[in-house]
Amino acid sequence: MPPGYGRGMGRGAGRGMGQGRRRRRIINFLQPCLLLLLARENSHGYNLLTDLESFGFDVEILDPSLVYRNLRDMESLSLVQSEWDDESQGPQRRMYQITPQGRQFLQEWIHDLERTQLDIQKVLTTYHNWTNSSEKEK
Repeated sequence: MPPGYGRGMGRGAGRGMGQGRRRRRIINFLQPCLLLLLARENSHGYNLLTDLESFGFDVEILDPSLVYRNLRDMESLSLVQSEWDDESQGPQRRMYQITPQGRQFLQEWIHDLERTQLDIQKVLTTYHNWTNSSEKEK
């Protein structure tokens, strides 16, 4: 199972979630963003870093090593693959592309994000209903 998901994947992963099939918890939001960018087009790591801004990442603060570490991790899990780009000007750079396993994993991420979005909306709705009723009681 790829990093950032489920049981045994870092401190606290999978705690308190009961038995049976475990619902994934979002730990590493960078992964689906990188996979989505690569699903749209193959890219160099530096371009991916700057394109992450479209998902709300502050590229001035984002440590590039996090992007490259995630790319290496995903490559070791066969979610992405890379090769040296002989056509790049200047020093050689790696060109990354998503694999079929990466596309499947992206679909799973999107499903989990949609479910999480629904859960967040429930919390927000409950909170707003509570604050509105509390204000009426004053």
